[in-house]
Amino acid sequence: MRRPWSVKPLALLVSALAAGLSLGALAADDSQPAMLGFSGANAATQAALEKKFDAQLNADDLREWDRDMSSAANNVGTPHDKANAEAMLKMFQSWGWDARIETFYTLYPTPKEELVEMVAPTSYKAKLHEPAVEGDRTSGLTENVLPPFHAYGGDGDVTAELVYVNYGMPDDYKELARHGVDVKGKIVIARYGQGWRGLKPKLAYQHGAVGCLVYSDPFDDGYRQGDVYPKGAWRPEDAVQRGSVADMPVYPGDPLTPGKGAPSKPGHFDLADAKTVLKIPVLPISYADAKPLLAALGGQVAPESWRGALPITYHIGPGATRVHLKVLNNWDQKPVYDVIAVMKGSELPDEWIVRGNHHDGWVFGASDPLSGNVALLGEAKAIGALVKQGWRPKRTLVYASWDGEEPGLLGSTEWAEAHADELQKKAVLYLNTDGNVRGFLFALGSHSLQATVNQVADGITDPQTGVSVMARERAALRVQGFSPSASSEDADLAAIAASDQEVPLGPLGSGSDYTAFLDHLGIASLDMGYDGEGVGGDYHSIYDSFDHYDRFGDPGFKYGVALSQTAGHTVLRFAQADVLPYSFCDFADTVARYVDEVQKLAGGIRTRNEQQNKLLGDKAFTLAADPTLTYVPPPAAKPAPFLNFAPLDNALVKLKASAAAYDTAFAAVADGGFKLTADRRAALDKQLRGLEQMLQYKDGLPGRPWFRHMIYAPGLYTGYGAKTLPGVREAVDQEDWDTANKYIGIDADVLLKYSAELDKATALLKP
Repeated sequence: MRRPWSVKPLALLVSALAAGLSLGALAADDSQPAMLGFSGANAATQAALEKKFDAQLNADDLREWDRDMSSAANNVGTPHDKANAEAMLKMFQSWGWDARIETFYTLYPTPKEELVEMVAPTSYKAKLHEPAVEGDRTSGLTENVLPPFHAYGGDGDVTAELVYVNYGMPDDYKELARHGVDVKGKIVIARYGQGWRGLKPKLAYQHGAVGCLVYSDPFDDGYRQGDVYPKGAWRPEDAVQRGSVADMPVYPGDPLTPGKGAPSKPGHFDLADAKTVLKIPVLPISYADAKPLLAALGGQVAPESWRGALPITYHIGPGATRVHLKVLNNWDQKPVYDVIAVMKGSELPDEWIVRGNHHDGWVFGASDPLSGNVALLGEAKAIGALVKQGWRPKRTLVYASWDGEEPGLLGSTEWAEAHADELQKKAVLYLNTDGNVRGFLFALGSHSLQATVNQVADGITDPQTGVSVMARERAALRVQGFSPSASSEDADLAAIAASDQEVPLGPLGSGSDYTAFLDHLGIASLDMGYDGEGVGGDYHSIYDSFDHYDRFGDPGFKYGVALSQTAGHTVLRFAQADVLPYSFCDFADTVARYVDEVQKLAGGIRTRNEQQNKLLGDKAFTLAADPTLTYVPPPAAKPAPFLNFAPLDNALVKLKASAAAYDTAFAAVADGGFKLTADRRAALDKQLRGLEQMLQYKDGLPGRPWFRHMIYAPGLYTGYGAKTLPGVREAVDQEDWDTANKYIGIDADVLLKYSAELDKATALLKP
């Protein structure tokens, strides 16, 4: 589901900077690689194990699996989707894993009738079809291939004036209001980008629109970026980005069963119970189909920042341009097939490392998701080979290939909800990957995992340059900081990259299968992969094919092997560590930055509101506007009060002290070779694996109780993008000061409880 070419190198995704030197090196002898959680002798043993693991990986395996799994339509409910699950089940079993398929029946609509036509001032009927491309062997297949559509959009048959709303995000509607344009009773057309697709029809509905079209502008995803397919990798004019528009910032998974696992058999349902299904019809279209509609628009010329790369003058509308939009769906329950493989731990079987990637695509899915899924299979095969050689993991490994991720994180969410109690008792890590292409390592996740990720990345060789993937990452950050367009954040990150400090993780929002594990269950989670150079316009189109991926995404599947190494080494370190390899000063420093950001955000809104009202009082907006054009000044802003951040500031002081005490005690025990009794180690692991759950609030976030994590969440109006300290930050964004004050107190309580539990872990490290 993750938009592949939007992901920049690891640290370019962070919302704030990391500070402080890595504590990981304290866990190993100078002669051995830094391995948090291992004594010197065991670090040497672990390094040898990882070398044996790497020797089992084979790029030809990955390439063959990707080719076979993407050879037919692979979306939910297709025969090939089920066949892929059954084939993987046999693979896992042949490699020595205890494997099974768990099936859930979830609401999954498929298109029955679709129509987009311009009825005035001229006629045009959209093709809504992606033609075959020369050299792409699967692009001409039609069996079980659904037309371009948006899953979980509403049914409807409407004819109305058309309005262009740029990216269709909140600020765009504010800009429309400045131009005196109201979308009530109209159909809007928005371009992909700047926010998750599902927000575009949701916001359109909230502003009174009766329908929504979403297209890929070549400015963002087409010939302006590079040569289009098949000459180059970028989106050709008839390609369409499919996708889900379910209201997943409220809750992901089966729309009919929030908070509990979906049934294993289909049953009666009432569509009115599906709260995340949208209310208006919405369709994705190509830029070939969008061009005649946009060219016919009248009204004011669009602001400069709204203009794409089509060879037309962009207008806002409305006017004479009227569009007929019709969408009717088959509303059925479809099976999703989760392949679950278990390698039971030899010493600590009730501590689980869960590793996942999904296997369903919108059509063939060679890049998204199968490039990541075959890397997972490579890891599982290599681990199976090690087991056959006599090795066994200390902790239990659970490898999962999820189904139904694309329409709404269906398979992972339903499995996590169905096994919630056991996961919260046993899971110590959830590690996710998705689509993977050549380029730079990126990693986002719980910041207690930051040191381990840095250490793993130091030990993986970049396939193209021969240096470590972390060295290449640091070089990219330094060059970005040197750019004339570099921001102050870029400059600070460049300074970190040039030093011995850890490269920071980014925060997790949503958009892939880690969501239920982190946001709902409170399990420490990671999302990682490679990206940045194998870019292309195949995303969610019929052209996400093996031929496209093999040519542009990762020729030779070298980064597939690198992903297997990166994720596999992380899994193996958690499986084998003397003590679970978390560190907490990273987390405390990160939360401190989030608190500082929110305080500055509140102060900035206060200052801006004061400035806006001063400009209104001086009639500056009116005097500065072109009198020949419609312009409506913004409304008067309400004064922004000073929030009471004292509870959060005080909790932060305690968190920093507790984190420093733990990391110091941990380093001391590591220097002594982790000479703890077996009972003490087991008690310590148990205490550590429950810590992330202390960051949850039982009633969740305002208006969306499914999301319980108080440090990370997808934004209500960003979808994929993370909002940190979301209860406070989003309330400040919306100038809901009472809610902001409430969640300052909630976040303070959460951090104090977390610190108290961390102190208990520290006590277990001391004699």
